[in-house]
Amino acid sequence: MGTTLAQLAELVDGKVFGDPDRVITGANIIRDAVAGEITLMDKPDQTALLMEDCQASAVLVREESEKLNIDGIVVANVHEAFGKIIRFFQPWEQTASAGIHRSAIVSLAAVVDPTATIGAGAVICDGVAIGKNAVIHSGVHIQAGCRIGEEVVIFPGAVLYDRTEVGDRCIIHANAVLGAFGFGYDSSSGKHILSAQLGNVVLESDVEIGAGAMVDRGTYGSTLIGEGTKIDNTVQIGHNCRLGKHNLICSQVGIAGSSTTGDYVVMAGQVGVRDHVHIGTGAMIGAKAGIGSDIPNGQQTLGVPGGPAKVILGEHMAIKKLPEMRKTIKSLVKRIEQLEKEAAAITEPVIRKAS
Repeated sequence: MGTTLAQLAELVDGKVFGDPDRVITGANIIRDAVAGEITLMDKPDQTALLMEDCQASAVLVREESEKLNIDGIVVANVHEAFGKIIRFFQPWEQTASAGIHRSAIVSLAAVVDPTATIGAGAVICDGVAIGKNAVIHSGVHIQAGCRIGEEVVIFPGAVLYDRTEVGDRCIIHANAVLGAFGFGYDSSSGKHILSAQLGNVVLESDVEIGAGAMVDRGTYGSTLIGEGTKIDNTVQIGHNCRLGKHNLICSQVGIAGSSTTGDYVVMAGQVGVRDHVHIGTGAMIGAKAGIGSDIPNGQQTLGVPGGPAKVILGEHMAIKKLPEMRKTIKSLVKRIEQLEKEAAAITEPVIRKAS
């Protein structure tokens, strides 16, 4: 089943060039597209790839070009438009209609909005409140006193410990754990005694928590994840941390307890942050960096221990030149020794004659 290029242009608020009646049956990236499908080109340097190696019948572009001998649609944002087209041809699996699955366990002391969906085998404990149009997938366990906002989606196997608060439109992926005990112990007696675990986890609105990610509860107060922050798979956020708004925290980052961030911070994969550190607004930290002290606003940081990106890159470039520098130094040493010998040979007769 297909649709015309003109109909797709109407869907994405775009302008057709070429044949508006061309039938399109699907959407795919340049590498994989075949005849009948529409693809996207988001960079001018992809023109040759599109023309020579791609079998697509149409393309989404930001602006029309004479170099393109293919039909297409001009749009303001190719990725947004391409997403709409893919969903048109391949709609997401529809969730079950609103209501509670017969195998779910829902406490009589919980409040579930009638528009919410509770999947098979989910467990909803005492005092939980679930907002409008929330979707709780199968096998999710939500402990006592949690608050789930409107249009929240929680995927299978996620666990929310007691009193976790989830803001509107948050997404929590499979097997994420929110509110587990923080890693804090009193060892003064010779034994490791677990510290107080009286706080909770709070997600502000539009936060996304990746699969297998973990956010520990606060000791006394809240571990806070700011509005719009996106946390990738397998990230660990320690107890009492407070992350700012619109952070991007990528895979396998570990942030130790009581650390904080400003807004719009970016941390790449496997960054490690020690406890009680503050990462300033707009800071960007490269993959595998080790952060042991505060990072100023806007600084780009690399390395272990982490340092300003320009300094660290300069050091790395210098290290790459060490073999060449070693040869140069050896050559200079030999040259100096030769010059010293020549100088000695010139001055020795003069000294003998004077004596």
